[in-house]
Amino acid sequence: MERQYIAVIQAGGKGTRMRELTHDEIPKPLLLVNGKPMIEWQILQLKEYGIKEFVLITGHLGEKIEEYFSDGSKLGVSIAYIRESIPLGSAGALYYVKRYAKNKDVILVFGDVMFELDWNRFLSFHEQKNGVVTLLAHPNAHPYDSDLLIVDKDDRVTGIDSKNSIRDYNYKNCVNAGLSIFKSSLLTQITEEKGVDYESQLVKPLMGNGHVFAYNTPEYVKDAGTPDRFTAVCKEQLDGVWDAKCLKNKQKAVFLDRDGTINEHKGFLKSVDEFELIQGAAEGIRLLNQSPYLVIVATNQPVIARGECTFEELDNIHKKMETDLGRKGAFLNDIFFCPHHPHKGYLGEVPELKIDCGCRKPKIGMLQRAADKYNIDLTQSWYVGDTTIDIQTGINAGMRTVLVKTGEAGKDGKYDVVPTSEKENLLEAVQFILSN
Repeated sequence: MERQYIAVIQAGGKGTRMRELTHDEIPKPLLLVNGKPMIEWQILQLKEYGIKEFVLITGHLGEKIEEYFSDGSKLGVSIAYIRESIPLGSAGALYYVKRYAKNKDVILVFGDVMFELDWNRFLSFHEQKNGVVTLLAHPNAHPYDSDLLIVDKDDRVTGIDSKNSIRDYNYKNCVNAGLSIFKSSLLTQITEEKGVDYESQLVKPLMGNGHVFAYNTPEYVKDAGTPDRFTAVCKEQLDGVWDAKCLKNKQKAVFLDRDGTINEHKGFLKSVDEFELIQGAAEGIRLLNQSPYLVIVATNQPVIARGECTFEELDNIHKKMETDLGRKGAFLNDIFFCPHHPHKGYLGEVPELKIDCGCRKPKIGMLQRAADKYNIDLTQSWYVGDTTIDIQTGINAGMRTVLVKTGEAGKDGKYDVVPTSEKENLLEAVQFILSN
């Protein structure tokens, strides 16, 4: 089905960081990724999801891009060109896109960002939220030097935490990935032929007013703008990583308990100051990040229902977890938690949360939500935890399981269960999973 969108690809930069590959003879977007130029991969990806109209913004050696793609007919799409004679910033040339957009929403792509996404999900999210701008976000292994999106519980972006900030605080690993969709009305904000920055001058003023949303995905999106990164994306395409990460395909995940598995078990954790990673946990998660598995935390947090910890305090604990992992090059794809508790009689308890829910482990509500969100095949996935409750949860979901000997080390005695394996800690559990 052809969709009512137009895709704009920014391909006008000089690519100074890539001169050892381009030798200043071809524009960076024409560098071949396993036989096809970077832009061709982008166009074909979007075409697969019904996007047929493209505008390429060219500059340095732009005539070579125009010569290669012509009007796009050989790829079964329509391509128009805007040539920047002088650099107009990341959005200045969008002024000239008005004549092509004609009230269609615009997909904005930077020519050195390689991706493979289920665009049906991304576009549907944009349509459902009905904001002005939808930014693609994801966690990465270096959030400490990345621009982070500040996002509320309804996926609204309220601000950008610049990578140039001095971050002496904990934060959520929600990185601005460099792909976005916006309503054509945004183009009316560009009125003159001068340098305009897309993020700071067009998008940022809309934040905080409910006009900007973040679509968070674990799919393949990577900047290929340096020789090392370019080499990596070529290898990852050959190895099938691009396609494997795409949510149109069934995913597999390693689900992790939190307390006693990732962080030291200190009873019911109520304060961010009590959070401390278990030695080797970050290394284990980093190994999973480099594998086909998603990494998802599923944790019971009855301290919320018992009135011992607020949702805000729990969020701060999770920001601490993501920050500490990020500093060690590791990240989580998502965190699910159950705030309920069935037993009443606690001082300060929250009555509406004192229920027998479907998400409290060993019930599998959290795992089912994750499976729906990320198209996960639970039978190809694992659960790793330190209690028999964790192992029973994995068994209930048809998963393989690993009991770790950190935390409670299976001594809770709640269920008579046999895990697939027992390992000393999360790192050894991951090594076992990846070897199988």
